[in-house]
Amino acid sequence: MANYRYEGAYRYKRYRRPLKIKKYVILIAVLAAIIGVAVYFQSKVTSILWGLSEATVQARAVEAVNAAALEAVRWNGVDYDKLVTITRDGEGNVLSIETDAQSVNLMARQAVTLAAGKLNTACKQGVKVPVGAFTGIEVLAGFGPKVTFRILPVGRAECKFYSDFRSAGINQTVHTIYMEISASVEVVMPRETREVSVSAPVLVCESVIVGKIPDVYLQGGVSF
Repeated sequence: MANYRYEGAYRYKRYRRPLKIKKYVILIAVLAAIIGVAVYFQSKVTSILWGLSEATVQARAVEAVNAAALEAVRWNGVDYDKLVTITRDGEGNVLSIETDAQSVNLMARQAVTLAAGKLNTACKQGVKVPVGAFTGIEVLAGFGPKVTFRILPVGRAECKFYSDFRSAGINQTVHTIYMEISASVEVVMPRETREVSVSAPVLVCESVIVGKIPDVYLQGGVSF
């Protein structure tokens, strides 16, 4: 009986050690699989998610700031002759072109306020991405129920005005004034947040100026 118990203990000791090794191997394999999935998700899946959401987010943001700019222009009923003052010499040549700073600043403030409100409304909708995109397989990216990602406005919208001059014939120049609103939003995705910046130029007014214009205006767009 003594020999039997000894042999049994010997067998127990001999087979217990490989069992522990198998547990460690399984644990390492699981950890490696988790790391592999994380790396795959970070590289492949994130790029697909971003590709699907970027165009939608950009389109919504552009639509919001463009609508704000147009609305601000309509509110003010801008007329070129009221917004711009042209000074000439005795021969009719243009000496200076000045804009009404008060009207421009008022319109800019209105446009920024409108843009902020419209962006907030657009961001509340979020951006919907099909569940198939999470597989990392592009063919399946458009299939399945949709998951909504959050969109957050970044900072405040900015507004600037600039002029453009182009020749329209002998001693004739078309003067165009644009208003441009710029804004940024963030798309909150799994493990990452990306920013989308947009801008929307809108025609405010334009007119044909007759007479010679100083070269400083003709050399390029003038911001103000």
